[in-house]
Amino acid sequence: MKKYILGIDNGGTVTKAAIYDLEGQVLSIASNTTRMITPKPFFTERDIEELWQSNVLVIKEVLKKSTIDAAEIIGISVTGHGNGLYLVDEKGKPTRNGIISTDNRAKKYVENWYQSPKFESEILPKTMQSIWAGQPVALLAWLQDNEPESLEKARYIFMVKDLIRFYLTGEATQELTDISGTNLINVRDRCYDDELLAFWGGLSWKDKLPPIKLSTDCCGRITEEIAALTGLKAGTPVSGGIFDISASSLASGINQTNKLAIVAGTWSINEYVTDKPVVDKDLFMTSIYPMENRWQITEASPTSASNLEWFITQFMAADKQLEEAKGSSVYDLCNQLVASTTPDESQLMFFPFVFGSNTIPDATAGFVGVTSFHQRAHFLRAIYEGVAFSHLYHVERLRRINPQLSNVIRIAGGITHSPVWLQIFADIFQSQLEIVDVKEHGTLGAAMTAAVMEGYFPDVFAACDAMVKVSEVIHPQTDKQAVYAKKYAMYKRMLDDMQPTWKSHNHQQTIDA
Repeated sequence: MKKYILGIDNGGTVTKAAIYDLEGQVLSIASNTTRMITPKPFFTERDIEELWQSNVLVIKEVLKKSTIDAAEIIGISVTGHGNGLYLVDEKGKPTRNGIISTDNRAKKYVENWYQSPKFESEILPKTMQSIWAGQPVALLAWLQDNEPESLEKARYIFMVKDLIRFYLTGEATQELTDISGTNLINVRDRCYDDELLAFWGGLSWKDKLPPIKLSTDCCGRITEEIAALTGLKAGTPVSGGIFDISASSLASGINQTNKLAIVAGTWSINEYVTDKPVVDKDLFMTSIYPMENRWQITEASPTSASNLEWFITQFMAADKQLEEAKGSSVYDLCNQLVASTTPDESQLMFFPFVFGSNTIPDATAGFVGVTSFHQRAHFLRAIYEGVAFSHLYHVERLRRINPQLSNVIRIAGGITHSPVWLQIFADIFQSQLEIVDVKEHGTLGAAMTAAVMEGYFPDVFAACDAMVKVSEVIHPQTDKQAVYAKKYAMYKRMLDDMQPTWKSHNHQQTIDA
């Protein structure tokens, strides 16, 4: 009997499931979109019951598409967006909506913590990461002050993937790589820490935090109830799963230190793996990798391809319907429009901060340099370029920390479906891009942890070697280097120039609220 692995990915608003063999070949894929709920400015939430039903739907669909017997699935694993917050009671009933990691309601708590003299001397050496508003520590502090009843009713504090695993198995646990990116644990010592929780004002949260397990641990088995609901086989083991940024790293083939990976999706993720953890106040995050004595160094912000999704939703809804009626895609239309322009014909600049930025204080999105000359194609090119500039801004920070990083970049995420956007990235970075033969990075990276759990590979690097292959290489066009260097320099100058304006505008919004 052939053996397969099921990976499930709960991103910002999309739930995906995929079945793989042990060579990384995908057998079937299913996906479903859930709503993003924005009850107030800077709030991004989701309905937890809708989220769970989305998981049930994609599991049933991926099994049906595969035509295999569910007994052939030897392991299951879940990943999902990092951070955010999901609160449920003892039976798994939500005490409020889930909160997605792009949420920015708790910004003032972050500002207060950064002003503490203890942060840099006592807290940072333990957490090894920045603080930002979408992390559970900030969201829990906000709820404590603004919705105490939601917190009081909760039995468990979960990350999204750990919640889904709880629903699948009935066992409440947190997985190490994911929670290592939340400021909730001592990353150095790999444990909960009373001093840290006290700093966030959250010692009372400790009893609601489930025990910590490894990515490749067995963290329960599919229950009879879930088997009847989904078509999975009762008793199928479920691994701890993995932080989404680590899942993408694995599925990008990052199987050694000093290899650089970029994930351009909802978030701008830029990362490498090291055997030496980094503590740096200017670094976004050091998190734990799903291997002994390995850490992941990450620069990230919610400033990537989701900006294009926003633009399409707000300004191209009619185009989307028209393209679908023609059997085409609005993304193909966007690529055609961008390809009809050149980088030197317009100086239109876009700040990709629709969902905020943890790197540029108080930043909001906007176009700069609009004139009567500019057409829709120029606005789309500015978005493509602005997202790439945001990634480059992060990568420059990583290279300052580690000058040995390779100039060959593994790239993943939504932009890999756009040859036009990939070429813009290659030209702006002046780097060779490698695209791996993977349709869904999150599900594959998660599936690798289940394969290791079941003993088919000794560790995730070995799983990566067996299951990931490069399918395409994009080379930079050297004749574009000068124009993009000039535009990127202008982008950075404008970031500096705009910060007083953004700060003033944000202060006024706070007063008005």
